[in-house]
Amino acid sequence: MDAKQTLDARGLNCPLPILRTKKSLSALQPGDTLKVVASDPGSLKDMASFCVQTGNTLLSSAQAGDDYEFVIRKA
Repeated sequence: MDAKQTLDARGLNCPLPILRTKKSLSALQPGDTLKVVASDPGSLKDMASFCVQTGNTLLSSAQAGDDYEFVIRKA
């Protein structure tokens, strides 16, 4: 899935991937998508919770090797 922007949050631990995701989403227009690549296993739960709390849509969540990839649509 193509995203308008990609955020590399590998090597960051909670809460930094979420904080950087929030900042990146704020620069996008509603309906735009953001791909986030993280290495923190906690990001699986954190990203889903973040999307529910903020009203954004988690379009996909997948593990690719040691990385976790998320695609989020801005509300």
